Amino acid sequence: MNIETKLRKLENILRGLGKTAVAFSGGADSVFLAEAARRAPGVEVLAVTAVSATLTGAEKAEAVKLAKQLGVRHALLRTAEFGDRRFTENSAERCYYCKKIRFTALAEWARRRGYRHVIEGSNADDAKDYRPGSRAVAELACMSSPLKEAGLTKAEIRAVSRRWNLPTWDKPAAACLASRVEYGLPLTPRRLRQVAAAEKFIRPLCEGQLRVRHHGALARIEVEPEWIPRLAKPGTAAKIAAKLKRLGFHHTALDLAGYSMGSMNRDLEN
Repeated sequence: MNIETKLRKLENILRGLGKTAVAFSGGADSVFLAEAARRAPGVEVLAVTAVSATLTGAEKAEAVKLAKQLGVRHALLRTAEFGDRRFTENSAERCYYCKKIRFTALAEWARRRGYRHVIEGSNADDAKDYRPGSRAVAELACMSSPLKEAGLTKAEIRAVSRRWNLPTWDKPAAACLASRVEYGLPLTPRRLRQVAAAEKFIRPLCEGQLRVRHHGALARIEVEPEWIPRLAKPGTAAKIAAKLKRLGFHHTALDLAGYSMGSMNRDLEN
């Protein structure tokens, strides 16, 4: 199925949904989905961003800005996943509990305001990684994943986003901060702040994907392979190690394998 066929399928999925809430993180997929819904006949779009310690202040500000650029109504919804022990225990099912808490809150919030449909931006490529959160979508009758249903891949979403002049067409993927924390290490707002601050410090030193993986006393840095030599230079490495030590990490490691999507899931295969 070519990209134009997929886009027609997406429009048919969205057409006539009426009042529809879009789970809006401000990433490439959710921005594309919100714009596709805005373009579809018979759809009234409300973009909703879940706000908790898993979202940085910069990400929240970016979501507000992007919704304004799209010209869609936007709301911030505070969610309470940190009040649920099943989430903070940080098992391999963490993503499921997080999505179930968030999406249940979003669905109820939207229903009270007359929005019968809630859509989210999973795409066809997401099936390649361990994504227990997808079960939470399937368990809520009002929720769906139109991009996945239409068969649109990440590359296709970026290509059409560029055609539509969306500012996120080349925005790097930015997984939830909680995904940086090693399974079994309890999730706390402090640990997520450590990760966010570490990535903010390292970001000017490289381009492309960047992850600081939290292993308790150890911070493991993943970047695109071509940037490893730059970060490994003695002077640069010393500055990074000193900064991360101030943030509470006793040890800093640069992963020589480079960035890998879902690298925290490797141990689940053993």
